[in-house]
Amino acid sequence: MLKILGPAQGRFCDGVSRRNFLQLGALAAGGLSLPQLLQAEAQSGLRKSTKAIIMVFLPGGPSHQDMFDIKEDAPNEIRGEFRAISTKVPGVRICEHLPKLAANWDKFAAIRSVVGKADDHSSFHCMTGRSQRKPQPSGGWPSLGAVVSKLQGSAALGVPPSVGCNGKESRPGFLGAGCGPFVPSGPAASDMSLNGVTGARLDDRKGLLAEFDKFRRDADSSGLMDGLDTFNRQAFEVVTSSRLVEALDTKKEDRKVADRYRGSDGNILRDFLLARRLVEAGVRCVTLNFGGWDTHEKNFVTLRRQLPNFDTGMSALVQDLHERGLADDVTVIAWGEFGRTPRVNMNAGRDHWSRVSCALLAGGGLKTGQMIGATDRNGGEASERPVHLGEVFATLYNRMGIDTQQVTLTDLAGRPQYLVDLEHQPVHELI
Repeated sequence: MLKILGPAQGRFCDGVSRRNFLQLGALAAGGLSLPQLLQAEAQSGLRKSTKAIIMVFLPGGPSHQDMFDIKEDAPNEIRGEFRAISTKVPGVRICEHLPKLAANWDKFAAIRSVVGKADDHSSFHCMTGRSQRKPQPSGGWPSLGAVVSKLQGSAALGVPPSVGCNGKESRPGFLGAGCGPFVPSGPAASDMSLNGVTGARLDDRKGLLAEFDKFRRDADSSGLMDGLDTFNRQAFEVVTSSRLVEALDTKKEDRKVADRYRGSDGNILRDFLLARRLVEAGVRCVTLNFGGWDTHEKNFVTLRRQLPNFDTGMSALVQDLHERGLADDVTVIAWGEFGRTPRVNMNAGRDHWSRVSCALLAGGGLKTGQMIGATDRNGGEASERPVHLGEVFATLYNRMGIDTQQVTLTDLAGRPQYLVDLEHQPVHELI
């Protein structure tokens, strides 16, 4: 796993810390070695491809009624302060503070009727497609990225498979330490390059490591140590290859391209740009956190700041993917843990609302330029085409070439587990 932490952003209403970050890899306990991470690549039958997923997670829970589902004919206490504007696609209207998305709506699709989430500041259901309030298999449900890593491994030598989103509940689950994290930030950042270490000295270290591994294998009667030479070789490839280091250095991006990602404060929305650079380098699953959506008060003041930057980041990212010929291979999804209440509260805010929420998708060869589903006149219930989050996950896996009706993974009790419940198929409107 690769995780890049951003500046702290305070805490949610329930006291959970929030922080912008970009993370590649499963969310698990720290301290796992890179060879452990790369064991996922050694699974039999891995299919090398250029397919990838970028998940833009919006912690705090964005207000669907103020983005893609504005109730123009509802009373003020429901409609709020924003008006809707037309998009490039006739009949589709979205928030006035999303003009760049509106101008490029032929490249996007929104689901206004996502159901199956929980009233909980947790990324678990967005990362796994499952509810943590229901019984879990032995070892716990794995995240989306952990599954992709297990089934498909790295897309390029020297680049780890990318997994999941940050959060204490979002872990590789029963897939285990093979999908554990590698964190090139803080003290570990220096490990991403040789930093003056000569090739001869590196060979000495590699030889010493091999001797330790030989001792461990000799002492191990279970056979679990077999193949560590391969995993260690791949670990050295990551350290000695420039591919990942180059992708992480956004300062090398073309100035004209980087300027598209410039936010309202004049700074580059680096994580959106970094996400594109990483999938282009061969990373399979990038999760970008864009926080600040817990709007129990001053909802509209906050969204006047949030929405323009979200508009810029998403538009620049998707335009970039299209221009680089990656739009059919890279699926982008943006969503949060739940929606917000239909009625504006006494503090000019909206509270948690898990009955319905929204998701924005692009790329992946999806059928874009549409709105899917609808809510009632107050935006409180899915009135047309409710889309379960399991269907969204089935769609994401489908775009990666994974058949959720056939593929299973074995939990720690030895039982096969489907990636999503069989009742949930890919969203047919998108495929």
